[in-house]
Amino acid sequence: MTIAATDRVLSVTLRIARFTPKPERAGRRRGGSPFGSKSPFGGSNAGARSNRVRGRRWTQDYTVSAHASDSVLDCLLSVKREQDPSLAFRYSCGHGMCGSDAVAINGTPTLLCTAKIRDWVKPDSPEFANEDGFRPTGEPLDSSDRAIDLDALDPDTPLVIELAALPGFPTRRDLIADIDPMLDQIRRLKPYLQASGELKTAPNGKVDAFEYLQNPEQLKRYELLSNCIACGVCEGSCPVYAGGEAFVGPAAMILSSRFLNDSRDGAGRERLEALMGPDGSAACQSVRACSMHCPKGIDVGEELWQTIQKVDAAKAALQ
Repeated sequence: MTIAATDRVLSVTLRIARFTPKPERAGRRRGGSPFGSKSPFGGSNAGARSNRVRGRRWTQDYTVSAHASDSVLDCLLSVKREQDPSLAFRYSCGHGMCGSDAVAINGTPTLLCTAKIRDWVKPDSPEFANEDGFRPTGEPLDSSDRAIDLDALDPDTPLVIELAALPGFPTRRDLIADIDPMLDQIRRLKPYLQASGELKTAPNGKVDAFEYLQNPEQLKRYELLSNCIACGVCEGSCPVYAGGEAFVGPAAMILSSRFLNDSRDGAGRERLEALMGPDGSAACQSVRACSMHCPKGIDVGEELWQTIQKVDAAKAALQ
């Protein structure tokens, strides 16, 4: 009887980019300017953040036995339990709902828990390496664009999956990226409903309990955007975003768009004005790499383009 590729037990090498931060000296604050709390270019530097943490970096291989249908997270948990308890990575729900386990797999930002071995494993041979050295952009890729034909491979072919922390963010330890810059930018754009607060009344003078009901078309405008889990995959794919300094980032803009498209929200003007700064919509270069790997299926690039048009229209109206 022939065993299907999805049921076969494979010997897989996890090639992990490891990092251990250098211990801080007592009383010394990490990051910021070497000139202290005052920047030599004017203004305060108290809130500055260093995007690079000093420490030891190396690559380490771990070999595990796994079914082709197992997730990469399953393999990492096996390594941590049975081989190296010092290996650091982050996860929570394990079902693609929380977004906490975003990393780069074979150079592509994605979630550990939804990444299957069969879709990401590759022969450990130079001839299968990416020759152009560029991350593809454009239309979203499905698993068939990455997967190799396991049935066609020689059973003795060495297989590997390369893992690194999510790009675009400082690495804190091994596969753990510091996503605080992204969360700060999201909070800055106030990702919550801001209604006018005025109660609508019925002709009889009583409060209209159906004031905020929406029809299906109104719900459809923002429903998919509300699925964003702020995992950072779109930020890690974006060639412009780097910790939220030059660009507020696609995740923050998506969550802002979710409320710009909500008929119940009354802060549309303020939301558009918040995106008019140099790190707002003008910083987006419309590369659309952010659309390729969203685990919730959001066409991030298209949504950002729609928001950019709204911001440009608002700017024109103010002139």
